Amino acid sequence: MALSECSLEMLQYLKLKSVDELFKDIPKEVRIDGLRLPDGLSELELRRELETMMGVNKTASSQPTFLGAGVYHHFIPAAVRTIVSRGEFITSYTPYQPEISQGMLQSLFEYQSFMAELTAMDVVNSSMYDASTALGEAVLMSHRISGGDTFLISRAVSPEKKDVARTYARGADIKLVDVGYDPHTGQVDLADLKSKVKDNITGFYFETPNFLGPIETQADEIRGILGNKTVVVGVNPMSLALLRPPGDVGADIVIGDAQVFGTPMNLGGPMIGIFGCKSEHVRKMPGRIIGLTNDIDGKLAYCMTLQTREQHIRRSKATSNICTNEALVALTAAAYLSIVGKSGLREIAAKNVENMHSLATRINSVKGFKAPHFKSAHFNEFVVSSDLNSDRVHKELLAKGVHGGLVLDRFFPELKHSALYATTEMHTKADHDKLIAALEAIR
Repeated sequence: MALSECSLEMLQYLKLKSVDELFKDIPKEVRIDGLRLPDGLSELELRRELETMMGVNKTASSQPTFLGAGVYHHFIPAAVRTIVSRGEFITSYTPYQPEISQGMLQSLFEYQSFMAELTAMDVVNSSMYDASTALGEAVLMSHRISGGDTFLISRAVSPEKKDVARTYARGADIKLVDVGYDPHTGQVDLADLKSKVKDNITGFYFETPNFLGPIETQADEIRGILGNKTVVVGVNPMSLALLRPPGDVGADIVIGDAQVFGTPMNLGGPMIGIFGCKSEHVRKMPGRIIGLTNDIDGKLAYCMTLQTREQHIRRSKATSNICTNEALVALTAAAYLSIVGKSGLREIAAKNVENMHSLATRINSVKGFKAPHFKSAHFNEFVVSSDLNSDRVHKELLAKGVHGGLVLDRFFPELKHSALYATTEMHTKADHDKLIAALEAIR
């Protein structure tokens, strides 16, 4: 291999005779005989090559997808990307330093304000990585609030989210214990919850709507059962345009994911974890809080009011070791909510409910399928049960150009032959028609 003049100069500087001598410490058995790469392409040729490769991909735009389970396909106004793509906002690293610009601080303050209004919580930070890490931090914060060594968690929660929470809990010697769900309604089994609330309990986590779709209508009863223990509620913030906010039912901590507000689906992310709490618990809260104040000249100014990372205070006093967060995605959520407004958000949420009812009713009319599986109110996601093997149904739908729901068998074996379907305002009647026709063709 011919070496460039620069490469030869580097070898001479290192007092080496060849590239092989440079890598002589690497065992011969693991070395490779160069990289067999094709000749370089021009920019135009490369563009054509990449477009051909990308053409093989199937996207939510090229075929209807009914996969939700934590990441959702919502419409994003063009103005959102225009705003967040401005050079003033895009940085090479997330802006967490105290000297952050006033523009970004104000944007994060607005994000906090939007989330606090939606959840009816006193304080919301800005922000966490995603809902899973927010849950993990909530488990630790519950321990700081209530003590104890056991945290209760609804079984109707994403198994992936639960795995992350279990990882967080393990380091603090906190045991996670499942609380079952009612097989008919899909909501929290209150009798099972009562039987597991002991003196050593730190708190309880449930969702509304939960992972399986049902909206929890027993929040007041749950609050009563937990007494002075910590109640953590998980939400889909889009649904809060219509539903009673968790702050109104006595939630101590609220978590969720604001991906639904302006962030596109992209290999599962990026995400943005919502984390809010009552004001009395703010000193036990992870992350950071942006506050409003006046500068030395008496002008309105924004500042970092609370920073609880180990880089800012003594490690033993830190409530979180997260070194960054999704600041640009928080800005995206603030931009999205500013653009759609209260009435717009309510219309979008209502369309999700409308599409859910329409699709579930149509699926239920297909022979061999039942939807929704649970007798509860739903937002935009529901379980479809069937007489047919779920993996087979999923593969046949893909063959017909439809991405079906998440197969639940391996996560919830008691829900045999079932899948979790989601529908949003992005689905048209034609999309629903295509799914129904594909289901009807399966025998």
